[in-house]
Amino acid sequence: MTVSFTAEVKDELSRIIPEQPAASKAELAALVLIQGRISGSYRLELTTETAAVARTMVRLLHATYHLKTEIGTRKSQLHKTFNYQITVPAQIGLVEALLDLGVISSQGVELGIDPNLVDRPENIAAFLRGAFLGGGFISNPQGDFHFELNCPSQALANGLVALMLSLNIPARSLSRRNAWLAYLKGSEAITDFLTLVGAHASRLSMENVLVTKSLRNDINRRLNAEIANQAKSIDASLEQIKTIRYLAETKGLDSLPKALRQLAELRLTHPEVSLRELGELALPPLSKSAVYHRVRRIEAIARDLQESNNDDLVKVEGY
Repeated sequence: MTVSFTAEVKDELSRIIPEQPAASKAELAALVLIQGRISGSYRLELTTETAAVARTMVRLLHATYHLKTEIGTRKSQLHKTFNYQITVPAQIGLVEALLDLGVISSQGVELGIDPNLVDRPENIAAFLRGAFLGGGFISNPQGDFHFELNCPSQALANGLVALMLSLNIPARSLSRRNAWLAYLKGSEAITDFLTLVGAHASRLSMENVLVTKSLRNDINRRLNAEIANQAKSIDASLEQIKTIRYLAETKGLDSLPKALRQLAELRLTHPEVSLRELGELALPPLSKSAVYHRVRRIEAIARDLQESNNDDLVKVEGY
């Protein structure tokens, strides 16, 4: 089964071990805010479709707060896939941990981001890494660029946008089907995010695709320009042949100066070649500019002849 680019990024991010406890706490807070559900007497449940993310959740819960966890799976009714469910049963230290993570307060469940968790750039990066692990999606860079962080509340989506803007990553938020998301547009913003959260291999993979796309687009542009030039050259050649045949039928090519007659005969013999190639066939060879000027002189002679014939026709009809 083909692994999605989102799964590749999450697998890479799940292998990052924050150096500072504050960063671990920020990453865990984002995961709990996005994927957590508090029930009963402060029983916490976290759900994810990704094994790597489930391992990260368990690791952070154990390392940061030494909480006991239970791991199970259940089938998603929506996607018909199995989800990992990490349960943190009611126990000593759980309420304190939820308060410390800014998930609950004396007023109840919190929906936004505790500013104390994101007071430094490294903590902001850790929080955004947790947000992507919990609700991130990034499309395969081979197609169109699309990036979003799904959020359960408007407050969290707006908070994530504010964090990214504070680090010069242009983010926006919007609502979709009773949910909210923060999103990025454009390859530069997405690669900046991947760099910020530590997904360096994924960033390089995406940049390689960007280079390939750029080269492919450049080749396509050149091919399209070449095809367009060839079409123009063929159209011009057909018009030149039409003009030369008109002269041959009305006045005869022998009436042309020797240099023009030779070029006219070359064009009739080689209708498919460009002006440059036509000049290379001449004896002695001619530059493209010289061929162009001789073609213009032939066209001028044909035009004058046609106007003269039209004037004679008018005189006859008038008579």
